[in-house]
Amino acid sequence: MTRSGRIHSYETLGTLDGPGIRTVFFLQGCPLRCLYCHNPDTWDLSGGKSWSISSLMNIIEKYRFYYEASDGGVTVSGGEPALQPEFVFDFFKACQQKGIHTALDTSGLVDSKTAELCLAHADLVLLDLKHMNNPDHIKLTGQNNQQALSFARLAESKQIPLWIRQVLLPGWTDTKKQLLDLADFCSTLSTLQKLEVLPYHRLGIHKWEKLNLAYPLKDIAPPTEKQVRQAVQVLKTAHPALPVLS
Repeated sequence: MTRSGRIHSYETLGTLDGPGIRTVFFLQGCPLRCLYCHNPDTWDLSGGKSWSISSLMNIIEKYRFYYEASDGGVTVSGGEPALQPEFVFDFFKACQQKGIHTALDTSGLVDSKTAELCLAHADLVLLDLKHMNNPDHIKLTGQNNQQALSFARLAESKQIPLWIRQVLLPGWTDTKKQLLDLADFCSTLSTLQKLEVLPYHRLGIHKWEKLNLAYPLKDIAPPTEKQVRQAVQVLKTAHPALPVLS
């Protein structure tokens, strides 16, 4: 049993990474090298700090009132939490034993055995689909997208609610074909609760600079409100029943 994990940081009283008020733990390590990554300081799996599950549970207990009052809970994010699957399994199991809702925020780019461990005690999956076109996905992240799509199918087969998220990156994920492919795929997921369009931002550039890394998208501006509305409209028009949010 894994009783500790490498944690980059955590946020209390979060409201963006799952329902209600949550404590969000950002795990260390990520196999992706997304061109727009806003947390490159999480890439190194040996970074961060080792935390025992009992220490994390002590933090969580301080905020139980907020979870119960808002139907909130705990989210593990990253980095990529699936790089520490045994820890996620044990941590989520400990949370569920205390009646605390668990959410996994992941790219889903893991093998089936790892996916099974991460999903075993997950009440919700927040799946970040980076790009529907595989060659573009590889250019954007350095990895193939097929495992992410399989991850969505596996979560659905287990009847785990899904929130699909995609960053709207001008020139990359805002093309009509890419959006239509996203809409078509999401429309087949019976446990989908939300499809979120997240506008690209450049708030993490200072972290690239601190690590002496060249930020590859410095010439790309965030999408305008009009561009976001247009993308949402493409998704809604393709499949009106999709629960699209921005």
